[in-house]
Amino acid sequence: MTAAEVRARAFAMPLHSPAFPPGPYRFVDREYLIISYRTDPERLRALIPAPLELVEPVVKYEFINMPDSTGFGHYCESGQVIPVRFGAEQGGFVLSMYLNDHPPIAAGRELWGFPKKLGQPELRVHMDTLMGTLDYSDFRVATGTMGFKHQTLDAAKVLASMAAPSYLLKIVPHVDGSPRICELVRYCLSDITIKGAWTGPGALDLHSHALAPVADLPVLEVLSAVHILADLTLPLGTVIHDYLAA
Repeated sequence: MTAAEVRARAFAMPLHSPAFPPGPYRFVDREYLIISYRTDPERLRALIPAPLELVEPVVKYEFINMPDSTGFGHYCESGQVIPVRFGAEQGGFVLSMYLNDHPPIAAGRELWGFPKKLGQPELRVHMDTLMGTLDYSDFRVATGTMGFKHQTLDAAKVLASMAAPSYLLKIVPHVDGSPRICELVRYCLSDITIKGAWTGPGALDLHSHALAPVADLPVLEVLSAVHILADLTLPLGTVIHDYLAA
């Protein structure tokens, strides 16, 4: 294989059989349980990278079930998103994500810079309760519950919230261990169709773990619980700040 052939074929590793296909990626019947809670503002500030700024001391804890996704199949995801401001624009900084499927972990980290690690999240309906869980190394670190479809939400408002920008801190080391890429990345979901959105009473229980530190942002007060079913596209992102630039 010549150097030109390598350049022409290079997309992801391994070269002869990439871990994930090229995007963008379409999701059908993507299901969310999002529990918003108030937490310690000083702990939040310590985790938000400049030039992003804290909006309010709130965390959105997400459990997501993705039964039909382009190239990735069926997998689940769980993590924390922090409302932030970038200049005059408001969005969410993705702090942590735990998934149970390798291709979206590899794609998320290598393409956008999603902070993805291997875990065992689940989202399901148990009788009258929508329940999300996250296990890490055979230990339960998060449990979120919501009364199932107690009240319908305004689909237009939910769509607007989902279309807001998200921010990621992409870090890729050099072969010598020094940082090769350190960038702030922005992306927005597109082609969103809200198939249903509901709210109800919610609760969130977090447990300390050395390698899945979701409980480092303690739950002081649950503010809301939202259940969303949607189709959407995850496009590629753009770099809005390069930390290694001179």
